[in-house]
Amino acid sequence: MRKAHLVLVGLLLSFVAKATNDIPRPEYPRPQFERSTWVNLNGTWTYEFDSDNTGNKRNLPTSKGLSGTITVPFCPESKLSGVNHTDFIKRIWYQRSLTIPTDWENKKILLHFGAVDYVTEIYLDGRMVGFHFGGSTPFSIDLTQITKPGQTYNLVVAAFDNLQSGVQPCGKQSLEESSYACFYTRVTGIWQTVWMEAVSPYGLKSAITSPNIDNKQLTITPQFYQISDGQTLEVTLYDGQRKVAQQISQCTNGGDLVIPVKGMKLWSPENPHLYDITYRVKDAKGQVIDEVKSYVGMRKVHTANGQFYLNNEPYFQRLIMNQGYYPDGIWTAPTDEALKNDILLSKAAGFNGARLHQKIFEERFHYWADKLGFITWVESPNGGMDPNNEVASRNFLSEWAEILERDRNHPSIITWSPFTLFSSITPTFIRLIFDTQKMTKAIDPSRPFNDLTSFHCVTDIWSIMNYESDVTRFTLKLKPDKNRVEYANQPLFVGEFGGFVWETSGSTKDMWGHGMFTNEEDIYECLENLVEAIQASGNVTGFCYTQLTDIEQEKTGIYTYNREPKLDVERIKAIFEIIPSRPAKKK
Repeated sequence: MRKAHLVLVGLLLSFVAKATNDIPRPEYPRPQFERSTWVNLNGTWTYEFDSDNTGNKRNLPTSKGLSGTITVPFCPESKLSGVNHTDFIKRIWYQRSLTIPTDWENKKILLHFGAVDYVTEIYLDGRMVGFHFGGSTPFSIDLTQITKPGQTYNLVVAAFDNLQSGVQPCGKQSLEESSYACFYTRVTGIWQTVWMEAVSPYGLKSAITSPNIDNKQLTITPQFYQISDGQTLEVTLYDGQRKVAQQISQCTNGGDLVIPVKGMKLWSPENPHLYDITYRVKDAKGQVIDEVKSYVGMRKVHTANGQFYLNNEPYFQRLIMNQGYYPDGIWTAPTDEALKNDILLSKAAGFNGARLHQKIFEERFHYWADKLGFITWVESPNGGMDPNNEVASRNFLSEWAEILERDRNHPSIITWSPFTLFSSITPTFIRLIFDTQKMTKAIDPSRPFNDLTSFHCVTDIWSIMNYESDVTRFTLKLKPDKNRVEYANQPLFVGEFGGFVWETSGSTKDMWGHGMFTNEEDIYECLENLVEAIQASGNVTGFCYTQLTDIEQEKTGIYTYNREPKLDVERIKAIFEIIPSRPAKKK
């Protein structure tokens, strides 16, 4: 059995960054908004640490070659970067040449960064051309006015990272010199793909997709860079090769296109059906000036009467906690296949989804979740920030808005859950929670909002933490606090349970977890008892088991850090699937 699962993760065990063209992570980084004209800028850059913050005085913005080399998009703390420096990095500079393709004449030239941790400054030939606050979200720099096709420029990027300041979210990155407990190796600087794109000045900037399964229609809300007279948008919906529908309208920023979907097929983990979308922007003469490929899943999530519903039917969420760490890449998956395989490993162990804990995952993870049928809760890396600090709150809110805007079109995402790691609840923090909830609902009213696990002030789901291994004590905690004024019959969800240490090497020194087992059979018995207790409670609508893999000193995974099975995965699957995703229909 274990050999079978080793085959499943074979590609993961090779953890190499080389692609056939020697560009690490060569795949298109934004799969839900894809154009054909783009250039991947991953690969070898020069770099230099700047511990005393003297880079500007030393004219590093104009440097045409820094002291070391690094492989982008892997952070300097990672092995795959070629640097493997795990001490604190307050400031790092990057450099490479940037050539604008000759056939990009009369195009808008955009320089994209998937994510850079934390404050970023971008220089072109020594001139600052942009900056960004936030370590987990994408941003773009418009180079159109300052570059010419066919010419080469000197690109320098500076990243400032001060984890111990309390004003920036950092998730599970260690605030101490070394990793400890459930806090791990830090991430600094560029950690997602850097790329360039050529777009028509009158092209499509974004498109919000809003499925409405009750009325069997899809609403699309586009935004354009500019709009010229007579400009139109043609939207075509495909089911495989078959054209399902097509709408043409005059281009209007914020105007809705409503597309009827006949013979509608729903998206679910059991049947993850996706419709392909082609957006074509045409000028007054009918010539295509911009074309974007996308997709959509027709599905609905909501809560009511103490239940969670998927496509208007009760749905039990069997989630696994996934923290998205990799031994060689830290926050960055070594390959696109590694993202896919984490989902396959989760499904093989009996889970229909994951809570993406204390990290904003690469957008390609959501692509694979959409494609493979895997539901997710999205969190922010809010750990490490002081919620009572006004600057920290401002930083958090601006980045959370960018998260929502990036990911709201993915059908696999079913819950927004921004906060999890805080030791104390203050009035100032509660205000931040309320502000975050209001902003979340304004940007995306279609999904439930979960405020905190085990403490609630404004939430659509009543989540609890329950790390008891004794089934009697575990059962006693399987209930909401109905004395709380905030309780309004929200669905009850076990936000965290398990977290048991199981180490197959025999050594448990310096290991961390929520209890320890020394006998494998005892683990199976314990898990079966806990899952059966959840089922018997009659009021729990889902759970999240801690966790998918070991991470450094935290040995609580079903799989090792290298994605090898620690337990009998088929047996684990049978235990977690005691509770079906959908209740049996009455005959």
